Amino acid sequence: MTALDTPAVAPLPVLTPDTLVPATSPTLYFLGVSTGSSSIQRVFPAWAAELGLDGAVLRGIDMPVGAPAADTRRIVEFLREDELGLGMQITSHKIAVGTAARDLFAHLRPLATLMGEVSCVTKEDDGLHGFAKDPVAGALALDAIVPPGSWRGSDAHAVVLGAGGAGTALTWCLVREERGDDRPSALVVTDTDGERLEHLADIARAVGPDVPLELVQVRSTDETDAVLAAQPAGSLVVNATGLGKDLPGSPIGQDALLPRDAVAWDLNYRGDLRFLETAIRRTEDRGVRAEDGWTYFVHGWLQAVKEVFRVDVPTSGPDFDRLSDLARAAR
Repeated sequence: MTALDTPAVAPLPVLTPDTLVPATSPTLYFLGVSTGSSSIQRVFPAWAAELGLDGAVLRGIDMPVGAPAADTRRIVEFLREDELGLGMQITSHKIAVGTAARDLFAHLRPLATLMGEVSCVTKEDDGLHGFAKDPVAGALALDAIVPPGSWRGSDAHAVVLGAGGAGTALTWCLVREERGDDRPSALVVTDTDGERLEHLADIARAVGPDVPLELVQVRSTDETDAVLAAQPAGSLVVNATGLGKDLPGSPIGQDALLPRDAVAWDLNYRGDLRFLETAIRRTEDRGVRAEDGWTYFVHGWLQAVKEVFRVDVPTSGPDFDRLSDLARAAR
């Protein structure tokens, strides 16, 4: 039997901070908002079969956005003490884990310290180790959507909507000095929260101080639409707000005037996807290319599988394509 023929496995019941129970099989936990509806619940068994992770299971833990710090700490403490809990992938609560539970980690990797967030947790001999895998997954997905060399000689900007964990990670991908001249001519970031914008700005200035940075605190979709209308042709516009998945809605209006020939990248791949729908409507009249978050999803989860189960995973080529195809078939 091949991984493509693997029978569907019923997802384990989703846990909450109040219903945590120890694992009975080697387990990768998944901390998010609505983990039961994520495609990874169906994708992971196919990947486990393909990668030889015999007996390994995935189990979701749901916690609402803005939950008390005590709930975050309870979950991390639970993982630390759970013998068969091998690690955790974190989606919507990366910054919360990196701040509220910082002292529960034996070691934070350099990117986790820089970003002030934890998106992947592993268990080592000395305790829990925290990783920020969004910058790694974001860089891999970015290169697939905007091929290396695309920024050279271009006046296009990168516009990141949302200065949370995903937006901050993508900022690192876009402006770091190692990319040389293959960077946007300017980075524009919007958010409703001024403190998040300043945190992102600190990172942008640390890793790419020569890329002009514009921070815009917005209070409505109209204000965000005005920012987009002012951008040059060919710009990259990214929905990194979580709106459309973790929370309903979109950071832009349904009639937003996206830049001509823009690449509109929604980091979401499920949900109501209103940002993506707006981008698709602008395909004909504005030449917009709409991209969803599927490639980002695949890279993000494969990075977690790599760290937690200590297996090699491909990042490109036929072997990566096979894992992506397995995921599409399972979703």
